[in-house]
Amino acid sequence: MADSSDDPSIAVIVPVRNMARTVRDLLDSLMKLDYDEEKLEIVFVDGNSTDDTRQIIGEYPVKLVDEEGRGLNAARNTGIRHSKGEILAYTDGDCVVPPEWAKGIARNFREPGVSFVGGMVMGYDETDFISTYMDETFFQVKPSFSGRHKVNELYLFNFPAGCNMAFRRKAMEKIDFFDERIDHGFDDLFPVEKLSDRGFSLVLDTDVRVFHQHRTDLRELLKQHYNYGRGGSLLLVHRSSSRLAHWFSTYLFTSTFGISLFILLIWTSLYWPKMLPLSFGIGFYTFGFMVLISFYLGIAIKSRSLRKLILYPILDVARGFFFTMGGIAQLLRIIFRRS
Repeated sequence: MADSSDDPSIAVIVPVRNMARTVRDLLDSLMKLDYDEEKLEIVFVDGNSTDDTRQIIGEYPVKLVDEEGRGLNAARNTGIRHSKGEILAYTDGDCVVPPEWAKGIARNFREPGVSFVGGMVMGYDETDFISTYMDETFFQVKPSFSGRHKVNELYLFNFPAGCNMAFRRKAMEKIDFFDERIDHGFDDLFPVEKLSDRGFSLVLDTDVRVFHQHRTDLRELLKQHYNYGRGGSLLLVHRSSSRLAHWFSTYLFTSTFGISLFILLIWTSLYWPKMLPLSFGIGFYTFGFMVLISFYLGIAIKSRSLRKLILYPILDVARGFFFTMGGIAQLLRIIFRRS
């Protein structure tokens, strides 16, 4: 077993804005981290909160600084400038970290060639339906790997979540840190892709985990995915050559075509005596919906929940629709701004 004296210094950086409802849970968990206090610093970066977030943070022995810029990536870079740790570990104000979180990160960075560590994200509230859905959905927005893997390239569904990732400071210096032009979504993923493109080693480890307080309100969930779509379009504009941008452009084109086709079929049916276009459209999309239901059959049987079998596919479709609308809206905003 490696001596803990070999553990690197870690700066835990937490961007927050109006997180009064959840930030105390995170702070309490950070106070229980099992790590050498002399090698651990905790930096909260506030993005001009208007609730009691700052007052709550002020009750704890952590550093609180103001965001120098605008958006999550600006806050992440601000945290880097106001910290000294060899390792930059990130989580969010609506997460809870277990006591062994920092040690799990440090264990992976004992290998000199490792530049990044990404872990798992688990739902904090197992009793809430929407929170449970986010853990069980087929269309995950959080990492879906198992075990521990050391890789040089990440695939789409293996990308880590921004609320549980850590970078070696020296590696981040070589890629100019976070791109502050990208916000809302994909902002946390692009640096990982850039590190892999530079040949740095990346580690995915399911033993490094945090618990996330998922959205429990449907309106907030759909708003979140609308904003993810906006972030995808910003990535497409500013980093068009990236693999993530290529994936998003493929998705946006396909989903926009599908939505447009469905609307066209409905509109045409108003002027088509035998309603064939509408019947075709309903049949086609009903088939797609049944395919989604088949994915959740096992989950529904295991949990004995008919509600999951019916509502999970509906939530998938709704999330996809708002994700697409966010991407289209952001592209239009950029186009009209330039014209």
